[in-house]
Amino acid sequence: MRVFAKDPFADPAPLIRRVYSYVAYRIGSGADAEDITSEVFERALRYRASFDDSRDPAPWLLGIARRCVDDALAQRRPNAQIEAGEQASAEDVESEAVDRITLANAIERLDERSRDLLALRYGADLSAREIGRILGMKPNAVDVALHRALGKVRTELEGWDESRLRTAASEHGIAR
Repeated sequence: MRVFAKDPFADPAPLIRRVYSYVAYRIGSGADAEDITSEVFERALRYRASFDDSRDPAPWLLGIARRCVDDALAQRRPNAQIEAGEQASAEDVESEAVDRITLANAIERLDERSRDLLALRYGADLSAREIGRILGMKPNAVDVALHRALGKVRTELEGWDESRLRTAASEHGIAR
């Protein structure tokens, strides 16, 4: 049995939040995101021996989360509906729903790599350097790819005024 110099689960709360944020960004918040987050930690415990004690556990767990999300998306129906998320006041429900769906559709039209980059950056709140380690990219290449992905999303949302764009982006966790 291997003795760990650094227990990857010594402080699980921030890791759970980070993994859940990434998963929720990719598939939507709710029960599915909670189930996948649980699966990530189950796999992590099962494969704990593969953890490099000298490294931060977050990128390792997010690598596992990426595989779990990919597995879940492969099993989903192609026309799965987007979950509504938080409740809004009665007069704002329609407008907020349209904005969220429009933004989610703009992100969904991106290629898989761009969606994954946005999820790692804004869902899991990782730096370009951390994303680069996970994806095997240089930090500068990550920054360029993120810039291009955000540019494509902005193009999709071209008719939106700045305050509407800022509100929808912050609700979806995308920095402006």
